Amino acid sequence: MLILAVGDVIGRPGRRAVASLLPELRQQYGLDLVIVNAENAAGGFGLTPDTAEELLDSGADILTSGNHIWAQKEIIPYLDGKKPILRPLN
Repeated sequence: MLILAVGDVIGRPGRRAVASLLPELRQQYGLDLVIVNAENAAGGFGLTPDTAEELLDSGADILTSGNHIWAQKEIIPYLDGKKPILRPLN
């Protein structure tokens, strides 16, 4: 199994880089799983439902987070849902 872990995606430039590079990387290396740290994907601080969807649509399988996940309150209802977003317990 080939796994790619993408470090901290920060804001729109980070999301654009993921969207631009990830599909080709998945194909070129036959990646089975892509994990993206997305806690700063929304404007450089936090994650929103839209930015989460953008990363998932770009080919991420799982989004991870840290304490910055709480900066964008609109993501909170999605954290216990079916979206593959891992969150800290703090």
